[in-house]
Amino acid sequence: MSSEEKRPTTLDRRSLLRAGAAAALAAPIGAFGAQAFVPRALAPAIDFSEFPICKTASDAALLTGAPRKLKLSWNAGAVCLAPLPVAIDYGFFQKQNLDVELVNYSGSTDQLLEAIATGKSDAGLGMALRWLKPLEQGFDVKIAAGTHGGCMRVLSRANSGVDKLADLKGKIVAVGDLGGPDKNFFSIQLAKLGIDPNKDVDWRAYPGNLLNVAVEKGEVQAFLSSDPLAWLWLKDPQYKEVASNLDGEYKDKSCCIVGLRGSLVREEPQVARAITRALLDAAMFTSQNPDKAAKSFQPYAPKAASLADLEGMARYHTHHHHPVGEVLKRELKGYADDLKAVSVFKPSTDTAKFAERIYVDLFGV
Repeated sequence: MSSEEKRPTTLDRRSLLRAGAAAALAAPIGAFGAQAFVPRALAPAIDFSEFPICKTASDAALLTGAPRKLKLSWNAGAVCLAPLPVAIDYGFFQKQNLDVELVNYSGSTDQLLEAIATGKSDAGLGMALRWLKPLEQGFDVKIAAGTHGGCMRVLSRANSGVDKLADLKGKIVAVGDLGGPDKNFFSIQLAKLGIDPNKDVDWRAYPGNLLNVAVEKGEVQAFLSSDPLAWLWLKDPQYKEVASNLDGEYKDKSCCIVGLRGSLVREEPQVARAITRALLDAAMFTSQNPDKAAKSFQPYAPKAASLADLEGMARYHTHHHHPVGEVLKRELKGYADDLKAVSVFKPSTDTAKFAERIYVDLFGV
């Protein structure tokens, strides 16, 4: 089954409600200020009829006075973060009276979270299953929203005999990062199938852009990857998708999250709310205008990715799903429970208290 076939084509009531309840480091590889973009229009209209609850947060009072300058850290190569250039390109930050500088970061997640916690950056976007373990250590970062789901996949050769996730038992699997969110996610899924991901699968680390070479050489039987590379590899009929994080119950869960500096949330909640609102509006716009989002993200995309590819990815990723409030807290607790089950979290961690500590409800929904 292709990626497009696996993507949900309709939204049930649960999806609508959940949607509605809706990184300044040691060595950044580049920084892009707001002045690097030319807004095409000031916050174009979004159709909230499909997600009526979202309108409440979007209509809250705007900031007044001079535009508030903020730094927002991101991974510019992650196509699932297309709403960030969209937010600048189409004026969503400007609508909230924000002057946002995007900082493309490199380095570990711990460095990113430390940068946010200490004020070197004001906010950041990243993967929940990469962030939660460092957050267990107590960084002063608050999670304000989820942004989307669907960007992690298990791939294999078409004739490999690995057709489903359970087939990874006893296999060698290549990963770009042994502590990465994709390994964490699929380890959780294997555990739910009764397969011990730490004993029954031989995980081996390879450079992310060479994962396919490992399977082609026969060194591994499958590999984990995320878009845009995974999407581009799947265009080759020699590869197939074995599983993704839009399978089963996870089709309605977010994998990426918005983290804010704790002191910003406490001292300037209206600013914290404004930047979160702009990001969620940009996500909604991306969901409804994947063609425009593709054009905004194109400067950051691999040269091999066409506009049609980028638009396909924007359609595949669930940018309509961005939980906040109690729904977000439940998702964070669920992921923490999952990470505890595969020995990533400490056995002593109280996941309910953990979720309560790391999330913030900025909209009171």
